[in-house]
Amino acid sequence: NINRIKIIQMLSAGQSINVTDIAAKINVSIKSTSRHLMILRNLELLDSEGKNGHVFYSLNKNTSADMMRAVKLFI
Repeated sequence: NINRIKIIQMLSAGQSINVTDIAAKINVSIKSTSRHLMILRNLELLDSEGKNGHVFYSLNKNTSADMMRAVKLFI
């Protein structure tokens, strides 16, 4: 899905971003963005951390090298 690729691209810069900011940047509803984030998290591509009432997402640094090579083919 192109929106998941956009999310991975955005997070590949190394920063943590909350769902509201991700949704705004990819121009998709928060509900839809949350579903994309859940899928990526279930694939163990993302980490999440709660801060100040928000959940911030970042790329999982422990993702296997093979999975990251596959992801990089799309970004």
